[in-house]
Amino acid sequence: MDTDSSLSMDDMPMFFVGHHESKRSHPVTEQLLHHAQDLNYDMLTAPITNAHFQARVLTALSTYFTDLQSSPTKDLPLPLITPLSPADTLHAPNDSISQLLALTSPWIDLASPDPVIAHISRQVFTLEIAYAAFCGFGNVIVQGPKLHHGDLHGQGVAQYARAIQEALAIGQYINIQIMLPMTDDPNDESHDDVGNLSRFVRDEYVATSAQKGKSEVDTFGTWDAWNVVRTVCKYNQRVSVALTFPPNLPPAPVQRRWFSEPLRLLSFPATTFVKNKKGYWVLPIAHQMLLFRYMRLRTVPWILLTDVGPIPGVDDPDMIMTTGTGFLPQDAVTIPTHEPTPAEAAKAQPQKKPTDPTPHLSYMRHLQRNQPPKTQIERFGSGYQDYLQAPLQPLTDNLESITYEVFEKDPVKYEWYERAIEAALKDWAALKKPPSSPDGAVVVAVVGAGRGPLVTRALRASKNSGVRIQAWAVEKNPNAYVLLQRHNRDSWDGAVTVVKSDMRYWRGPHRGDGTHGHVDIIVSELLGSFADNELSPECLDGVQHVLNPTHGISIPQSYTAHLTPASAPKLHADVTTRSFTDSTAPETPHVVMLHAIDYLSTILPTNSNQNHPASPTGGSYAAAVRTGATSVPSDSSMLSPHIQQAWEFVHPVQPSILAQSQLRRGGSAAGGVGGATGGDGANEHNSRSSRTAFKCKNRGVCHGIAGYFESVLYAREGKDANGEKVELSTNPVTMDAKSRDMISWFPIWFPLKNPMYIPDDSEIFISMWRQTDDRKVWYEWMVESFVEVGGRKLRVAVTEVHTSRKAGCLM
Repeated sequence: MDTDSSLSMDDMPMFFVGHHESKRSHPVTEQLLHHAQDLNYDMLTAPITNAHFQARVLTALSTYFTDLQSSPTKDLPLPLITPLSPADTLHAPNDSISQLLALTSPWIDLASPDPVIAHISRQVFTLEIAYAAFCGFGNVIVQGPKLHHGDLHGQGVAQYARAIQEALAIGQYINIQIMLPMTDDPNDESHDDVGNLSRFVRDEYVATSAQKGKSEVDTFGTWDAWNVVRTVCKYNQRVSVALTFPPNLPPAPVQRRWFSEPLRLLSFPATTFVKNKKGYWVLPIAHQMLLFRYMRLRTVPWILLTDVGPIPGVDDPDMIMTTGTGFLPQDAVTIPTHEPTPAEAAKAQPQKKPTDPTPHLSYMRHLQRNQPPKTQIERFGSGYQDYLQAPLQPLTDNLESITYEVFEKDPVKYEWYERAIEAALKDWAALKKPPSSPDGAVVVAVVGAGRGPLVTRALRASKNSGVRIQAWAVEKNPNAYVLLQRHNRDSWDGAVTVVKSDMRYWRGPHRGDGTHGHVDIIVSELLGSFADNELSPECLDGVQHVLNPTHGISIPQSYTAHLTPASAPKLHADVTTRSFTDSTAPETPHVVMLHAIDYLSTILPTNSNQNHPASPTGGSYAAAVRTGATSVPSDSSMLSPHIQQAWEFVHPVQPSILAQSQLRRGGSAAGGVGGATGGDGANEHNSRSSRTAFKCKNRGVCHGIAGYFESVLYAREGKDANGEKVELSTNPVTMDAKSRDMISWFPIWFPLKNPMYIPDDSEIFISMWRQTDDRKVWYEWMVESFVEVGGRKLRVAVTEVHTSRKAGCLM
């Protein structure tokens, strides 16, 4: 796989690769670290304590159990582990500490049901965390909770989580990575280490059934344990996951779930590698694709090569380098002082080319150089992934030029608008519709013209279609108005009439006799991330009075809002952090390039050849990026996120609706009793509501609602139309088919204040409202979950009604 030669390495994720031995044969000294760096490793793992400390702890435990047996009352104080001594650890504060990943003792059991084992484990853990913090370690790897003790399953996870919470307070600048396998397979739990404290759990604290057999794999079991840990730690951003890859990857839903979590380390044991036909150690193709996918996270995880063999050369004094310069020390070079003997000469003959001393590392560097190139969306969105932004308020704020410029970089949107305008002009001519201008030209008005890209496209569509137009550009932003006039002078040859006005108060094209005419085609780009969240309905209602009442066309003609529940722990952590300074953050819909998320509800596509999340190995890598596909296609990876329509707006609006709206404005008796949420109800026709259901096969946590839109810019008219439409879509299920690679809009995110746990085989209901009081528009939302028990649907959780009224969009 070759990268795009036009892309620099700066455009691709860097691989930071570390060496990890679960039972390192040599102490991690500064000399060993430099030697590893000379071999092209970036870092090493280093146990905080050593075998001497483990032996001391085991002795204390053994002594306690012996004393307990001989005690007549069986009532002894729990054993205490004395502070560390120089014999217990080799580490001390130094400059190289930052290049080491500290390891807490994997032989403790913080989740043990035996109170003695749990007590000793917690003491050991506390001592190690405190000393690591003192030495200046920035990152500490902690073995995940032991989930199986006899027939007990997951009973000690809360106890483990509490220990992690305490560790965060002890080491206030330490980042903790929880080492976890991708799935909970009880048959893989190691019992070989005779010094592991879990082996000393007393029988009265575990129940072991007489029937022995192979236990079932819980594919989401370790994720479930992780969810407890991070929930207890309140989504602290100093707690993340060190994920261990298995030889055989779990189903795609599990892979996608881990993608949404805060991955800091990816561990590749030697067992995940296989030899190819040439005898080189490589990763299977599915592992490669999953690695590439995980390396596209906004915070790129580090890689650990685990138990792939010791650091080469540590047992050979002639190979060990005393500095990290890459040069051999002077005393390693020997200079001959006499004529060599035949034996010495033979020994000095060139040997066979040595084999690669670090084949697994070399392969990782090979993958780094040969990553799939970033898609256009990835390159554009670099830095925006999972970054929350407040939605624009174009009616109340005058946008800066740079904001317009970002939108204008879209390679698709304006091309599609031009196609829509051209199709509308051709249909207008073919159907022989009478234009509104006295000279027979079709009147086209771009309302909310900004810096004028749609005006340029309208002029180009007129030229391509051969249909003459009279062009108008309406813009309220006084700064953009200056630029529009310059464009009209320098680029449009005076072919456009530029008007400074809020479109809602524009009286229409003025005539020489002082009257105002109609517009045949109104073109606007007022759509927001949820279709209507930037007040497109209100704006187009306000300008509809200038539209040709018989044949007038609005581009866009319609738009729909779509939504789905999603798990997004990183976004929840971000919203929680923002809430300390902004109380409205948990109830503000944010615009965000959704990336590290997991869709909780998935379905098989209705058309297997259309719009499903393709594998990154195929041509539609962009679809994989949007939907979270992480492996080669399989039955489960062909699933598509279940995204449903909430509501629709159509333009132009029926005149009778606008007439009733005008009647209500002012609060006359004929206008009714007023709006449900305040005001006279003049804008109540633009209120909407929906309640949608989503099946969730796998357990998870709902952190919020992902929102998208689809829009019909123009649907062809006439006998030869054949249902042709020019459409835009940010919906990841339909985007490839309708407007692939469009980058003007990111999705919208409706957060939940308190995440909702979703059981296996449950159903989520999302209630969404678009509310208005005639002065502003806001959204309200709530989520419920149900499970079926004995044929009855039982509600198991419900959120409060969230409202963005305080941060509503002003009209």
